[in-house]
Amino acid sequence: MSSLSDEHLGHGFADGDESCLNEAYRRWGALVFTVASRKLGDAEEAKDVTQQVFVGAWRGRKGYDPQRGSLKTWIMGITHNKVVDALTRRSRHLRDVAAVGSEAAAEASGQHVSPSDSVLDYVLLTDEIERLPEPQQTVLKMAFYEDLTQTQIAERTGLPLGTVKSHTRRGLMRMKNRLEVDGEAHG
Repeated sequence: MSSLSDEHLGHGFADGDESCLNEAYRRWGALVFTVASRKLGDAEEAKDVTQQVFVGAWRGRKGYDPQRGSLKTWIMGITHNKVVDALTRRSRHLRDVAAVGSEAAAEASGQHVSPSDSVLDYVLLTDEIERLPEPQQTVLKMAFYEDLTQTQIAERTGLPLGTVKSHTRRGLMRMKNRLEVDGEAHG
C-alpha cells in the first residue's frame, strides 16, 4: 500500500476505499497530532483532535476533490478547523465559568449584568477562589490568571493530570454552589 502514489491514494480515499483511510492515517497521523499538540499545548486534547480529523475526513470524503488539491493538504485544512474548534470550546468553557460568577452577582443584587459589572465579577471570582482549599485554589488561579491548560498545570505543579482535573472540577463546583447560595440569600 505504501507504494501507492499520493494521487491514487486521494482518488481511492474519495471513492471510499478503507485501505486508503488507513494509509492516509499512517502517512499523516503523526503530523496531524504534532500540529494539534503544538497549537493546543495539550497532548490528550491533541489525540482527540487527531481522531476527529480522520473521522471527519472519512465522513466528509465526498467533499474532497482530488483534482483541486492533495489529500494531505485537505486533511491539514481539516486539522486547522478542528484545532480552532477545540480552542473555541476551551475559551467558551472559561467564559461559562466566569458567567457563573456574573449571574450570581447579578441575582444577588437584583440587577442584570452590564459591561461595567466586569470589575465586580473579577473581584467576586477572586474572592471565591481565595476561599477554596489550597490545591483547588492553585489549580484555578493557574487556569484563570495564567490561561494554562490542565496539562500545563500538571507539568508546572508536578501533580498527575487526573488530580489537576479533579481539583478543577471540585473547585468550580464549590464556587458555583457557593455563588448560587449567596445569590439566593440576597434575592
